[in-house]
Amino acid sequence: MLTELLREGFGKTESYNCAERILYGANQAYGLKLNKEACKLMAGFGGGMGVEATCGALSGCVAALSCLFVSDVAHESERIRSLTRELFCRFQEKMGSADCATLKKMHRRQDIGCDLVVLAAAEVLDDIICRERNIKTA
Repeated sequence: MLTELLREGFGKTESYNCAERILYGANQAYGLKLNKEACKLMAGFGGGMGVEATCGALSGCVAALSCLFVSDVAHESERIRSLTRELFCRFQEKMGSADCATLKKMHRRQDIGCDLVVLAAAEVLDDIICRERNIKTA
């Protein structure tokens, strides 16, 4: 799904940042039906909101989860909170942090930038969404 799309280079030609690659890709992979204006909202979340705070790829994942699992507002149920918590916990376990500055030190490479981080976020997101939508994976 999203992971495969990103492995194929989705968002590179467009020069999307980490948050944009996740949400624009999720829009395509999961059929979110978001227009360009909605996707553009992720622009400021790249690079940990531009100040190397919370990972932009995770911010994009939270946006995709919200789009899929919130009907009106977050306070309707505990579901979005529990899915977001799971996303962060699993990502941190896999990558060692959710902090952009730390992730860059640990995983950013000159030749591929933060691709390893973006792919790790996408893998966790794919897994959660497939489980929640009862989609069988190969």
